[in-house]
Order: sequence, then structure tokens, then C-alpha cells
Amino acid sequence: MEQPQPFEQVPMEEYEMKNRAIISVGDWIITFIILAIPLVNVVMLFVWAFSSSTPVSKSNFAKANLIIWAIILLLFLFFGTALLGIVGSTLA
Repeated sequence: MEQPQPFEQVPMEEYEMKNRAIISVGDWIITFIILAIPLVNVVMLFVWAFSSSTPVSKSNFAKANLIIWAIILLLFLFFGTALLGIVGSTLA
């Protein structure tokens, strides 16, 4: 008698096809609506970027978004501290 497997194993071809699935326009609209919600957008970008079940195109989109946000944050911090230094030196 064959023992039941605790987890169903998906054949590799089916897994690759799922990750290469075409994302419909409706799915993209839902994605953009979710990205418009503060704090939820950051969490979902990390989920989509690093989840193995997310389609490759959505994963790449999320990774690109996170990279752009990181660059903007670094530029903001750099110019913000430079501006504070300039303002602080003129007040002293």
C-alpha cells in the first residue's frame, strides 16, 4: 500500500508554466490598486518580489519598484542631510 504524501508535489513543467503565466489587464489593475494603499504597498512589493509562486513578470516589476524606491530614499537622505547642514551652518 502506498503512503500518502503530506504535500502534493507539482511537476516542474507545471511550476515553470505557472511562473511564466501571462498576467491579465485585470490583474495589473488590481496590482496598481493595491500599490496605491499606503504601507500595504511596501509589504506586497516584498511578497511579490521574493515569493516563488508569483509570476516572473510581476516579480521583476516588484523588484524594479523596490530598487527605484531605495534609490529615491538614498537621494532623499543625502540631499536632506546636506540641506540640514547648510541651514545649520547659516544659523550658527
